[in-house]
Amino acid sequence: MKLQKLLSYTRKAVDDFQMIQPNDVIAVGISGGKDSLSLLYALANLRNFYPNPFTIKAITIDLGMPDMDFTKVKQLCEQLDVEYHMVDTEIFDIVFEHRKEKNPCSLCAKMRKGALNNTIKELGCNKIAYAHHKDDLIETMLMSLLFEGRWHTFSPVTYLERSELTLIRPLIYINESDIIGFRNKMQLPVVPSTCPMDGHSKREYAKKLVKQLNKEHPGSKERMFHAILQGNMEDWPLRHIY
Repeated sequence: MKLQKLLSYTRKAVDDFQMIQPNDVIAVGISGGKDSLSLLYALANLRNFYPNPFTIKAITIDLGMPDMDFTKVKQLCEQLDVEYHMVDTEIFDIVFEHRKEKNPCSLCAKMRKGALNNTIKELGCNKIAYAHHKDDLIETMLMSLLFEGRWHTFSPVTYLERSELTLIRPLIYINESDIIGFRNKMQLPVVPSTCPMDGHSKREYAKKLVKQLNKEHPGSKERMFHAILQGNMEDWPLRHIY
């Protein structure tokens, strides 16, 4: 995927759900994965011509996992003229070594979000952008149906009352396969995760299920996506179609 296509889909999502208002200061959480780096690239370039002026600040919450080097991520932020902040934590040791959690993902996510939200407020940001893409949207819907028995997935825009932040997801129109193509084309400095739980979650199960369904019933993934957009999901903002 070329940068122009990435920007086109990103802008459509931003416009459709009115994600960015004038003078927003938007935090971008950078995990080092292909999704967050693609989001960084998209917003950094959208910033140059979008009619509503906005600022972005990149933040990495270092969980303390072994053998994860973010030096090249910092260099990319400098190249894109984006302010970069690294927050050192001991979350990995707390979750895996001290507490030895049997189901560590929930606690890890909670602690990571807490550290991220505290940093966001300190930096004066009023919004945070997450790098969830189209596949994430569909997978979350399937997990909700299978494991919770309800029709639900995350919203493109969510106001977080406790932290007084607005969460936006500008990549929701983009396929994961296109993000992989963009990563390869731009040679993004992806930092491989060393988390022992990678590939062993309910989300990984849902990801494989979506692929299998789309293989057996071509086009089913897109139909699920459009069902979500037209499904009057609870807490979803009005979609403005231009």
